[in-house]
Amino acid sequence: MNSLLFEKYQFKLFCSDIGCDPKKVRFIVDNIDSYYNEWLEKKPDKKNGGFKTFADGTIKTRAIRPSLKELKFIQQRIKDRILVPIKLPRHIHGGVKKRSNISNAKPHQGNKYQFTTDLKDFYPSVKYDKIFDAFLKLGFSNHYSHWVTKLTSWKYELPQGAPTSTHISNLVFLETDFRLIDYCNLHSLTYTRYIDDLTFSSQTCFKEKLNTLLDIVTTSGFKVGYRKTWYAGNQNITGIDVFNNFIDAPNRIKEKAELEFRNNSEYKPYSVYVNNIRRTNKQKTSR
Repeated sequence: MNSLLFEKYQFKLFCSDIGCDPKKVRFIVDNIDSYYNEWLEKKPDKKNGGFKTFADGTIKTRAIRPSLKELKFIQQRIKDRILVPIKLPRHIHGGVKKRSNISNAKPHQGNKYQFTTDLKDFYPSVKYDKIFDAFLKLGFSNHYSHWVTKLTSWKYELPQGAPTSTHISNLVFLETDFRLIDYCNLHSLTYTRYIDDLTFSSQTCFKEKLNTLLDIVTTSGFKVGYRKTWYAGNQNITGIDVFNNFIDAPNRIKEKAELEFRNNSEYKPYSVYVNNIRRTNKQKTSR
């Protein structure tokens, strides 16, 4: 099969896999700007209830870019039929079925030393070429990878707000995950990641290994948010308070759950969330 025929075959295969008409897919790619919305959103500061600011007091913002109409439908098909079936390590919890911020925090229960950090501007840092390379490394052809990348990126980066973005970010970071997993296994460290939040823990002090862990991340082409980097015990990990023998919701969540109970609310999302967290305390932790 010559290269032109192979290209056509791969495009038809891709469209068949997602169950979409090839003509419609080409039209959307050719007019991709019409299928996104965009606005700036202030970055909330969970610590003080306000917004994050730069040193000069300017409020930090991020670009929200949700996909629209037929493109959103196609991205949902890509997610369900191509991305979700790709198995990810148990260390990855964001955007993975039956995993959550709760399952991300649970493995660190009982570890005296905990190190948390996050990836700065994670989605914008996932550029077009990184997405394309990620699919090549997973065994997809050049042409197949090209179409997936064209339909899941915008302005040459990962758009925050598209249904495929969390899954794509997991695949792009996967090679770095494996490097971190190998290093942590070698040094008896527990590692989990929830989207852009990275957590490491151990029964023994591992402060001398922090630079190596951060180097693995930065040499992979990602930036670390040092303002959200902490080395301490009994931390709040992805919104969960982690202790020696149990995990729990933070006080502000428990207070809202208590208010739901007092008001006899018909809808009790905070109570359900607290119960979901506490239910894990009856289960064995897995590292």
